[in-house]
Amino acid sequence: MPNQEHSRPQRRDETPDEAPEPTAATPEATARKDALDDDIDSVLDEIDGVLEANAEEFVRGFVQKGGQ
Repeated sequence: MPNQEHSRPQRRDETPDEAPEPTAATPEATARKDALDDDIDSVLDEIDGVLEANAEEFVRGFVQKGGQ
């Protein structure tokens, strides 16, 4: 098969001429973002607490055993 030609698709950088202008966030959107940020922070804090208390056990749960 040395006579076969392989063509590679050419990639074009399609960047717009002008970047879109940022829009002002509404107070409702800002409040929703803040609430989501608080939820994410609380979940991450909970994960940190579990890792501090049971890090070794947590890691053991991800260790492959017997080629599984």
